[in-house]
Amino acid sequence: MPWHARLRLDYRSEPATDGTVDAVRTAARFRHDGPLRILQSLFPEGPGICHNVLVHPPGGLVGGDVLDIGVGVGSGAHGLVTTPGATRFYRSQGETAVQRSRMVLEAGARLEWLPAEALCYDACQAENHLRMELAPGAELIGWDVTAFGLPHAGLPFLRGSLLQHIEMPGVWLERGRIAAGDTLLLDSPLGLAGHRCMASVFLLAGSPLDRGAREAALDAARAVIDAHALRETAGATSPDGRVVVVRALAPVVEPAMDLMRQVRAAWRAARWGLPATLPRIWAM
Repeated sequence: MPWHARLRLDYRSEPATDGTVDAVRTAARFRHDGPLRILQSLFPEGPGICHNVLVHPPGGLVGGDVLDIGVGVGSGAHGLVTTPGATRFYRSQGETAVQRSRMVLEAGARLEWLPAEALCYDACQAENHLRMELAPGAELIGWDVTAFGLPHAGLPFLRGSLLQHIEMPGVWLERGRIAAGDTLLLDSPLGLAGHRCMASVFLLAGSPLDRGAREAALDAARAVIDAHALRETAGATSPDGRVVVVRALAPVVEPAMDLMRQVRAAWRAARWGLPATLPRIWAM
């Protein structure tokens, strides 16, 4: 019996409840249907930035499962969403397992979309869709990290496929299918070159960034890359005035995730003037 789950998370800016003059608080409200939950809202950076952990109790998806995640961020609000562990696409008997995530940001909103990696097990049939819609003045820092097989456990990705779709409508689209049998793509120097983890971290803006802001974001990312162990397989680019993206290949998840976290910290400082505060769940 497949699991179908939906969750809608909404962030809204409202007056702070501590009586501070002109202070605002980001409040999070959610509703769900099926096995998706949001843990308690945390405010390690003060009331203006709300941290939440998205939990999928079954722990993974098999053929026929569908997760539908929607995040809305109101004007002036700042939300941060992460997960306690990887999204696991398990072996399928033929049906497709699907995860869809859609973010809608109003003018002046900020969102950090920082889930753990997606793991594609051998013989999975998976689709992972991420759609981000930003009004003018909104900004988003997010990432997508995907790994194939479990190299540490000696379980390679020999069968199955993943369809990956990352989109900012009308601005930026990355869509492709990786099949386990496509050794040319997986092992060629023009493809994954034998690596089994691919990662992207992106800074998106609802209004075009001026040249100085784009160059500052690129310089900050490239400084991180140049000092990192993955410098030979990572790069930063800006395919549109509203998009700055870093892509990387790695043999396993850990170095790729380390690079993504460092770039996120650099962009937080360069673009928003904020410290690299980590979600509390990452320390567990």
